[in-house]
Amino acid sequence: MMKKILCFLIIALFICCLSSCHGTKKEVKKNDDIKGTEYETFVLPESFDTSKEYKIIFFSKNDTNQTQKNVYIEAIDDFEALYPNIKVELINYYDYPSIYRDVLVNIPTNTTPNVCITYPDHVAAYKEGNNIIVQLDSLIKDENYGLNGKKLNYEPVGEVVDKFLNECYYQDHLYCLPFMRSSEACYVNVDLVESLGFTMPEILTWDFVWSVCKKAKEVYPNRDFIPLIYKSTDNMAIQLCKQYGIPYSDEEGHILIFNNQMTDLLMELSEYASIFDANKRLFDTFKRVSYPGNYFNKGKCIFAIDSTAGATWMGSYAPLSDIHSSDVAYFNTKVYPIPQKNKDDISMISQGPSLCIFNKENRQEVLASWLFAQFLLSKKVQMGFSSTEGYLPVTKKVINDPDYLFYLNHEDDGSTYYYGVKLEASKLVLNNIERTFITAVFNGSTLLRDAAGSLIEGMFDKNYSGNRENIVKLYSELKTRYHFENLTKPKLSSTAIVLISALGVAWLGLISFGIVMIVKIKKSKSRSKNN
Repeated sequence: MMKKILCFLIIALFICCLSSCHGTKKEVKKNDDIKGTEYETFVLPESFDTSKEYKIIFFSKNDTNQTQKNVYIEAIDDFEALYPNIKVELINYYDYPSIYRDVLVNIPTNTTPNVCITYPDHVAAYKEGNNIIVQLDSLIKDENYGLNGKKLNYEPVGEVVDKFLNECYYQDHLYCLPFMRSSEACYVNVDLVESLGFTMPEILTWDFVWSVCKKAKEVYPNRDFIPLIYKSTDNMAIQLCKQYGIPYSDEEGHILIFNNQMTDLLMELSEYASIFDANKRLFDTFKRVSYPGNYFNKGKCIFAIDSTAGATWMGSYAPLSDIHSSDVAYFNTKVYPIPQKNKDDISMISQGPSLCIFNKENRQEVLASWLFAQFLLSKKVQMGFSSTEGYLPVTKKVINDPDYLFYLNHEDDGSTYYYGVKLEASKLVLNNIERTFITAVFNGSTLLRDAAGSLIEGMFDKNYSGNRENIVKLYSELKTRYHFENLTKPKLSSTAIVLISALGVAWLGLISFGIVMIVKIKKSKSRSKNN
């Protein structure tokens, strides 16, 4: 009897282990008690079912730029003509954070889009704890529907630039496709620099830039003249960390930026921020003043640092300039890599949106999403965005295409299409692909970016700027605000939790059984003695 009960418990333990590893749909707990649906790992169907209709929701982003929006609309029309049974609904957002927030809200209600503009930082948060994001490792290599698939209704997009594709891996798996790529550039009013007695170098360094800025404030001490404006303080902090060798984070998700080296750098920046005398301020930020291009195009800023994708807003003849024509100053604009600490060791942040696909119960619907996502990497779409903004195409086929090379090397003829500053910004990224970098991606890296930007913005606040104690106080407040102390604590997946619980219950049962059997044996022996 004892052997039978023991065998039963072992079998029960085995069954518990199996059931805890099963991949069927179930409710799982997410961070902050958010529940999302867990799916089986997606596997491509052998063929696409054209007898049924599928609706694809696409979350995209544009800056109220109708020309850019038209590229999306035309791409959808072309795609639907190739696949009449797929209908794509375009939902436009003004900025990336809004997309990120909406997706997080939609996960627990199972109302995520099918295809979404994203960043790897966002994907790390989306996929935490479940299978909501489709792994693309096998999809891109599939002989029928991969990047060189033979069953596609359009010309295969071919190979993606290796550096860009590698940016889309997270925990050794590919979770998104690069859509467009850009970096940051320093747009320079060359005439102003030379009027101050300086000669433009081949590579900008921070020493040179701050020297020009100091001279400029001596000549133009008014508050309305800002020598340098940085659009993204997130990127400013990240790139300064990279150039100065300041620890930022690591692959395990440890937050490292709050250190003495960063404090030294922020002390220097607080001097340039000059919170007590705006007439001596050498730089400012987009959040505090305005879009860099607005000051730059008025001749009230020498160095405007912004994305290469923002090139059409920069310069005296910028086709998308936001200021009135009567306010425009006319000068020569030159596009440089961002200022460097060491001119012999150039580094540039890699940025630009990617595409992720959300898992659904219907595999055919997911395949339809994959077909559309790939189509956005085709020549017409990629060139459409490249010509509208200063983005760089992500596939080798388009970058080497004669039409794109003709566009890229065309002279500025005064038209919007061949706007010289935009072309220079695109070539800047193309010529420096191997010098671009990204930071470690983990669930919480988006929060770290925000915190990094807050460090720069804090240097304009008298509560945090000016001395080391104030900066350390800012560190403490940011750690609390973003709950960084919780990010690096080990987290068990729902499967692991169920498995460990099952093992615990089974062992508890075995121990209880053993105790009961020992008691019975002792009682049996006691009766035998009494008899």
